[in-house]
Parts: sequence; C-alpha cells; structure tokens
Amino acid sequence: MDFLGAFFPILLMIPILYFLILRPEQLKRKKHQAMLSNLAKADEVVTTGGLHGKIVGVDKDLVVLTIAENVKVEVSRSAIAFKKKAGELIEGE
Repeated sequence: MDFLGAFFPILLMIPILYFLILRPEQLKRKKHQAMLSNLAKADEVVTTGGLHGKIVGVDKDLVVLTIAENVKVEVSRSAIAFKKKAGELIEGE
C-alpha cells in the first residue's frame, strides 16, 4: 500500500503533462500541416527565415514566392511558417 502511495503523485503528473504540454503541441502541428496543404496562388506568407512574399506557384514540395518586383524565390513547402491576411500573421489557419 505504501508503494502505491509513493507513486501516486507521479501517476497524477502523467495526464497533467499530456493535457498541458503534449496535446496543445499536437493540435498546433496538425493545424500547421493543414495550412501547408491548403496553400494556393496569391496567398501571402512568411517563411521560417523571415521572408515575406506572395505565392505565384505551388508544387508538391516547393513553393515559388515573389518577394520583390521581378524577384522569385523557391522555398520548401515546409519552410512556410505563417499565412498573412490583411497584413496580420495567421498561424496555421
């Protein structure tokens, strides 16, 4: 009986850690993946490197951005961090 009493606080911490740390991270990751799969031409995005641009081409793993007039950059789809709407960053919409 004393053995169970010693491990009760540890057993109680497992669900607390799951709901406070692991579950929100899983939801955030799933939301970000959905945003990446729904990228389309004319979407404004921000890359993980901080480049702001407009999508002009979408391939399976590559996205072509215009970051300035007549300047196009190819980035990995996974390098897109945020979508922009009306100048505001939308994380994983």
